[in-house]
Amino acid sequence: MQKIHRQIIVMAGAAAVVLGGAGAAAAASDDTDTPITGDASRQATDAALAGTGGGRVTGTEVGDEDSYYEVEVTRDDASQVDVQLDDHFAVVKTMSDSESGHGTGG
Repeated sequence: MQKIHRQIIVMAGAAAVVLGGAGAAAAASDDTDTPITGDASRQATDAALAGTGGGRVTGTEVGDEDSYYEVEVTRDDASQVDVQLDDHFAVVKTMSDSESGHGTGG
């Protein structure tokens, strides 16, 4: 009887470790970006494209770690640029993906 009780405790402990690890992995991968929407999206797009001299917007984010807004622009030569904007849509920084660490490295 004591052997069965011990096995149950060991199995419960193992399950807790597995489930805890899965929860930690899910939390670590929860890198959700909040896209810019509405009129702010249009203003951010206009400001970013003016700052890069053209291209097309391929991604946006509110509350980026570097600025209030981030707009990713792909230029006609296929290079990508991250344009950092303040809360009034003024360009505060522009970085190529190779500079920002978001590039593919190749």
